[in-house]
Amino acid sequence: MHVYESVPNFSEGRRGEVIDALSAAARSAYHLDTDADPDHNRVVVSVAGPKEKLIDALLAAIGESVERIDLRAHEGVHPRVGAADVVPIVPLGDASLESARDLAHELGGRVWSELKVPVYFYGHGELATLADIRAGRATLSLGGPDLHPSAGAVSIGARRTLVAFNVILYDTDLVAARALAHAIRESGAGLRGVQALAFELPGARVQLSMNLFRVDETTPSAVIAELTRRGVALGAEQVVGLCPAVAATPAADGRLLEGRLASAAAAAGAAACDARGDEEHVALARRLRGEAEELARLAADQDVILAGAERAAALGPVLGAAGVLNDELDALLKIAARGLRDAVSPATRAIYQARAEALDARLA
Repeated sequence: MHVYESVPNFSEGRRGEVIDALSAAARSAYHLDTDADPDHNRVVVSVAGPKEKLIDALLAAIGESVERIDLRAHEGVHPRVGAADVVPIVPLGDASLESARDLAHELGGRVWSELKVPVYFYGHGELATLADIRAGRATLSLGGPDLHPSAGAVSIGARRTLVAFNVILYDTDLVAARALAHAIRESGAGLRGVQALAFELPGARVQLSMNLFRVDETTPSAVIAELTRRGVALGAEQVVGLCPAVAATPAADGRLLEGRLASAAAAAGAAACDARGDEEHVALARRLRGEAEELARLAADQDVILAGAERAAALGPVLGAAGVLNDELDALLKIAARGLRDAVSPATRAIYQARAEALDARLA
């Protein structure tokens, strides 16, 4: 069972009814998060699932955006080319980037054939980057030559997990912030795996907005350390969407990708137990819903992450004993538990050696 995550970015972050409709449309897959930003006028919806379920969910959400978002009336500081602007496909667990690219191409074909919205392919295996597309240096992969009059085009592609990380800059004007963004980008000989832009937000705030696409090399903590070394006065930090536990800082409290995966599995297990209807299953459903709520709020704390890995690993046998475990839920829980386990530091493993060894044995 291969599982993928997608974090479609829609060009709407202010109208609550539209945001709710986009989120609801994607719920035929496992909904993990909805994160709206009114300043950027943009919303990120995080979903996961196997190929067919994910394609159906994304197609429904993109269709909803075509109906409800008109770029001709859109305002926001973030660059965009479409109502459904960017739809990345991220392989989880042992799914490959190449299979994620195949999924992206299948989704793109359906977007053009069924919704008549042109498509750019970007990312793994493609010639174009998002920067190329936004700068007008790329040609459409499907459809065209004209963009959809109100929905523009959608950029779809496969990529690895990244962290969208923003920080407010104090005592820095937009010109200086843009120079800083250029200096820390990988393309500017800065930090490995960093893409960066600077924006001026309402209230005379300046924001450094980054995608960290090599989280095994450059984490939010490494970025903050570099900015501090440069003497930059820093304000509030923000994680957009979800963050893999291995790269999490306190800014990602309650936004851990693996916690949300385990939460989604627990919630689906609760629904399946409720459907059984007998007293024992209904009581278990109640406990599973409580567990889902707690897993969704896991903090970026080493003790909490270790306990979260143990809880995710324990859920599979619980759902199995209840007769409601299927391949999808089993895959979600294993990916969650292994991701959380991998985020446990060597120092924490040393402190809790017996627990860590028991967890490793369970996940072997």
